[in-house]
Amino acid sequence: MPEDSLLYKALQTSKDLDDKNHNSCRSLRQDGNRTKIHNSNETDNQTKWDQHSNNVRLGDRVDNIRTWKEILEKTLADIDKEIADLSEAKELTEESLEAKNLPTDVAIECLTLREGRQHIDVVQDEVENQLHKEVEVIDGIKKALQSRIGDAFEQLCLLQEARQQIQADLQDKNIALGIDIDQYNLTDRSSNISFKPDSLRVPKGSTTPQQWEDFSRYNKDRAEAEMKSSTRLREAIHHTLQQTANDLEAQKIATEYAYRRRIHEFERAKDELDWQKKNTEEEIAELENDIRGIEEKIRAKDAPMKLAQTRLENRTYRPNVELCRDAPQYGLTDEVKQLEATKRALEEKCKQAKHALDGLENNLHRINDDLALKINSLNLDNRCMDVRKKLQVKPQTELERNLTLTGMQRQKSAVLA
Repeated sequence: MPEDSLLYKALQTSKDLDDKNHNSCRSLRQDGNRTKIHNSNETDNQTKWDQHSNNVRLGDRVDNIRTWKEILEKTLADIDKEIADLSEAKELTEESLEAKNLPTDVAIECLTLREGRQHIDVVQDEVENQLHKEVEVIDGIKKALQSRIGDAFEQLCLLQEARQQIQADLQDKNIALGIDIDQYNLTDRSSNISFKPDSLRVPKGSTTPQQWEDFSRYNKDRAEAEMKSSTRLREAIHHTLQQTANDLEAQKIATEYAYRRRIHEFERAKDELDWQKKNTEEEIAELENDIRGIEEKIRAKDAPMKLAQTRLENRTYRPNVELCRDAPQYGLTDEVKQLEATKRALEEKCKQAKHALDGLENNLHRINDDLALKINSLNLDNRCMDVRKKLQVKPQTELERNLTLTGMQRQKSAVLA
């Protein structure tokens, strides 16, 4: 019986171990099922949460890109307008520079015409000074306008560089926006998803969000800075255009005022010479009449002289004592002497009159020469005034002038792309 008891205990112990093992396994299976269900729910929730979080992140990223895209688009529109405005200001300056060729040609033509003055009229008068000053003013204006054109060209280059940078950034933004919108719209049920090799790699050239924003902000700030510089330059250009126009107009007024004064002086001198010529010609005519009268008087003494001399000569033939120096002899002698004295006096008077006539004729010749010089100089200056009529332009209304100067009215629209 002891052996049976030991066997029974052994069997009972084995059975207890089996039951214990069975209960332990069943407990493990139950615990495993509970864990499996719990883990499955947890991982599903985590996956969905991660997808939701990344969708939010993608949505925020799309919004950021769109915000910067709108900022860059506005900046691009602003810089295009500024390029157009500066281009127009540059064209106005070029047109103004080209228009200065006419005043230069007119001033040089006037100086050339005035080289036709002769003798005493070849003087460096106020007109001459103002014409040379006009040439200097125009040369200075040309240099100022050329400098502004050069500045505008350089600024346009800088604006173009900033524009190209904005445009390139905007193109990249559009591509990135399209990519991120596509990624936002993808789901785990989309047909175009697949496993990708090495999807966790960091592409070469990747940037941080701060670098990304700093890059666009730098492009925007640079464009705005160039636009501000361009605006200041346009204001300077418009000021230069107005100032040079005022300087040229002021010099034109000064030159033409000097011309009018000089023409007035020539006209007064011409009138004075005409008056002198008229008086001299009248004096010459009177003196010529006087000379003719004196010569007639001299000729009128010939007959009485002949008579007296003939009587004296004939009475020398009286014979002998009859050749007496009687009263007739003395009377005839006195008569001849008186006639000779009268004739000499008349001849001297005629000589003096002819000498005076020579002086008047010389003076008339001088007057005529001087008058010819004044008429020549007067005609040259009047021709110059006719030439300067080319400078007269149709006056602009105040509104038209202001619109042109502020760049609001464009005759040519050139937006540089």
